[in-house]
Amino acid sequence: MRNLTQVEATERARLLDVTGYDISLDLTSGGQAADNRTFRSVTEVRFRCAEPGASTFIEVAADSVRTATLNGTPVDLGSWSAEAGLALTDLAAENTLVVDADFLYSASGQGLHRSVDPVDGETYLYSQFETADAQRVFACFDQPDLKSVYTWHATVPVHWRAISNMPVVAEETDGGATKTVHFAESARMSSYITALCAGPYHEVRHSHDGISMGYYCRASMAEHMDADDLHLITTQGFDFFHEQFGVRYPLPKYDQLWVPDFNAGAMENFGCVTHSETHYIFRSQVTDFEYEQRANTILHELAHMWFGDLVTMRWWNDLWLNESFAEWASHWANTHATRFSDAWTTFLSIRKNWGYRQDQLSSTHPVYCEMPDLEAVEVNFDGITYAKGASVLKQLVAYVGEEPFRAGLRSYFGRYAWGNATFDDLLSELETASGRELRKFAAQWLETAQVNTLRPEVEIGADGNYQRVVVRQEAPADYPTLRTHRIGVGLYDLRDGRLVRRDRIEVDVSGEATELTQLAGVAAPDVLLLNDDDLTYAKLRLDERSMATVVQHVSAFESSLPRALCWAAAWDMVRDAELSARDYVALVLAGLPAESDINLVTQTLRQAASTLAMYADPDWAPTGWADLARTARTAVRLAEPGSGLQLAWARAYASAARSEEDLSTLRGWLDGADVPQGLAIDTELRWTLLRALVATGAAGITEIDAELAGDRTASGEREAALTRALVPTAEHKAEVWASLTGDEILPNWRSRALLQGFQHPAQVDLSAPYTGRYFDALARVWASRDSEPAQEFVILAYPAYQVSTDTVAATDEWLAQEGHPAPLRRLVSEGRDGVVRAIKARARDAATA
Repeated sequence: MRNLTQVEATERARLLDVTGYDISLDLTSGGQAADNRTFRSVTEVRFRCAEPGASTFIEVAADSVRTATLNGTPVDLGSWSAEAGLALTDLAAENTLVVDADFLYSASGQGLHRSVDPVDGETYLYSQFETADAQRVFACFDQPDLKSVYTWHATVPVHWRAISNMPVVAEETDGGATKTVHFAESARMSSYITALCAGPYHEVRHSHDGISMGYYCRASMAEHMDADDLHLITTQGFDFFHEQFGVRYPLPKYDQLWVPDFNAGAMENFGCVTHSETHYIFRSQVTDFEYEQRANTILHELAHMWFGDLVTMRWWNDLWLNESFAEWASHWANTHATRFSDAWTTFLSIRKNWGYRQDQLSSTHPVYCEMPDLEAVEVNFDGITYAKGASVLKQLVAYVGEEPFRAGLRSYFGRYAWGNATFDDLLSELETASGRELRKFAAQWLETAQVNTLRPEVEIGADGNYQRVVVRQEAPADYPTLRTHRIGVGLYDLRDGRLVRRDRIEVDVSGEATELTQLAGVAAPDVLLLNDDDLTYAKLRLDERSMATVVQHVSAFESSLPRALCWAAAWDMVRDAELSARDYVALVLAGLPAESDINLVTQTLRQAASTLAMYADPDWAPTGWADLARTARTAVRLAEPGSGLQLAWARAYASAARSEEDLSTLRGWLDGADVPQGLAIDTELRWTLLRALVATGAAGITEIDAELAGDRTASGEREAALTRALVPTAEHKAEVWASLTGDEILPNWRSRALLQGFQHPAQVDLSAPYTGRYFDALARVWASRDSEPAQEFVILAYPAYQVSTDTVAATDEWLAQEGHPAPLRRLVSEGRDGVVRAIKARARDAATA
């Protein structure tokens, strides 16, 4: 594929106006046979040229090009390559280009992905074109600001369905085994949000507010697709966004497909959204954590129909805005339109935590970044682009007010509909609507990197009243920006075992120190909580009095959001080596069993496990794992039978189990013995229990094969691959490593499963020899895989559990070598950052012993 630069894209956009595409795909070769590698694609592109006689290029990342004609004249194919595209010379004012080519089916989740269902042998295809993978399916000017209209035609097996951005207008059959499906001409859109999916998909259709809505999944997953709930969340989102945005969804239909082997959570193809089946079609009992995450993703992609699809970024510099807006809007909608009214708590504990973590890496960058080329974009789908950007938007809403913000959005959609725009365009609309100057705000928050810490300094008199309260703002030495924060400050009193908010003030904090004069003479509360209601983006600390109360009464807050703020503060402190791992785990084990918010329970249990794996002194960690297992086992027994909390604690128990007694309990659950009342040992939980047994050597290949025999599905094959990778023998790890690094390119799902199982906190010694082998393999794997599988290898195979100065030294030696691509260097450096942080945290924990 061509690594398109911003300079090239700007010049091509100046030169061309693309008036239409007509795309015909022959997908009758899409069956299971190994020799069915390619499909035929014929593209007719009509475009104008502002300077007749000029030259340009078009992306064609094909396996081979049969023919190409420009205005009826054959195009010289001698200079064509999948990496460079096809050169077009001597352009006319009006041009028609026809490219007939064979393209490769994909197993990487990029381009036109092909997946064969092991249940029935049926083949399923779906497209994934962001960032610039449309060129893997048809010849196109693959950049976001060359919008056009698209007319698709797909020849497929007669029993298949084909789904695209627009409705089907006709189907032609020859009386044989194939048919050709013709779609209506689309609205104007960018190439990366076009779509074509095909296969014997199961379909459920509804209608709402004049919009036809389709829900699709593989036929073998139909019994698990709860279409009624999917439709409920979707329609709640439509009603909310229609009201808030003031612009109706512009297409006649809205289809959503839950597809296999998907690399991300979902993709906002205009009117044809694809979702990850793995994450969002539930074969077994799940908790409200999973249901809320699914609702959030549905609403995130729906928000993109306006922000991203109707109005699209001009270039990938504004990728952050595209994703941040959808991230913010999905939580906004979830809070106001669905049953997940505490969605901002989830945003803080899950998504914002991602942003804080990303922002403290050596690769940190401003929210707004110049993207010189597509390779730079590929590694920027990160916590800063999504979560920090959304946090900045949330702060912006607090700064200008929700009504002016809404008015600015409506004006923005009205002015730039069907076109391309920048953040500056949005800012202008918000300034007009709010009457506030926003350029300084934007520069401070969007053009600088890293995160501030807000720390209270309090003086309390003998009478129990505050004499002085100061908010101290800190910034890392390398990123010294001190920002203006609009924050709430909550005063909470302990009454009858509950932490009740007595008062809340809202203030602007700026500079190194901001004195809260309003609190002088006020009776000191039991907890003084900065950033109450989580308006700004900053790490928090508590004063000594407040921390002492929280340690004993964190579950006593009546609202989940202040509890989440305190849990987040504690997590930040352990990661920053201000709180020892053993003290953090003690806090979790004391306070979390009383927590009722499933999202806080799920996330905090994950953080406790991460603490034991990464931040705890290895000499103490076995004690911590035993304490966590004991607490989790008790919580499972005490939880409401059949509840999500019971399931969450059961999963935590499985992940913490190390002793013979605990492993014996897990095996008993698998066999149906002594199962806690209400706990369903269903398909997914069975795999969870088996993984825990295999990772610790308490089960092996025989048990894995037996489990797979009862779950011969795509999900079962993925679970089995992951569980086999956990088998704790040197010989088996060597086999897994050979598969991951060999010449044969694995399907994306299998590569991901093997990577997820290759390293484990209980197998640190076993994976230690692979530190050197990782660095030896890096360059070759990076060069030979598609971008997303390559990134997954770099991230997941990094020796993260080898927490030592030797790992840092090996990383530094590799980074000192010349010639490694910048995106690869960035990902490796991020792995190093994690080890360096863990070394400091372990030293802090050891000092506490």
